[in-house]
Amino acid sequence: MRRDGAANRERILVAAEQVFGTGGAGASTEEIARQAQVGVATVFRHFPTKQDLIEATAVRYLGKLEAELRRLGDEDDPGRAFTSLVRVLVSTGATKMTLLNMLPTHGNGLTEPVTEAALSFRDAIRRVLERAQEAGDARPDVTVADVTLLVRALAHVATPAESKAVDRAVGIVLDGLGVPR
Repeated sequence: MRRDGAANRERILVAAEQVFGTGGAGASTEEIARQAQVGVATVFRHFPTKQDLIEATAVRYLGKLEAELRRLGDEDDPGRAFTSLVRVLVSTGATKMTLLNMLPTHGNGLTEPVTEAALSFRDAIRRVLERAQEAGDARPDVTVADVTLLVRALAHVATPAESKAVDRAVGIVLDGLGVPR
């Protein structure tokens, strides 16, 4: 792919993340093209269907989060890394849930790239959690499923207007997970 084509693709995905994150599946491809500063034909040249665009956006978003979680997994303080993981996932959870909810849950199911991105994302969570558990900074009985369920619940209600309440709720959840603060 030519350099300008790659740059257009990236701008489209960044715009799609924003537009889908706020507008869900009803968000228009035209709005994505406008925010990416490309024509609609350019969007469809890169992503022949809206579903292709949704999937590519989800894969990119999960990859971005995974990279942040892997960085946290390399921190010296496993407890602080786990605390940061929970806070990052709560703050980004609404967009992630919106994107993942737009993916098919029946029929052909998820595509291989989406499945691989989701598994890799969960593996990054697991790594940070296990390091915290090994250091005594998280309860040994906590699972990745526990963490993702709690994060989804908090992300579902997280709004800028409720930021103090959500921050307090995150603290309560971290206490329950056995994270020293």
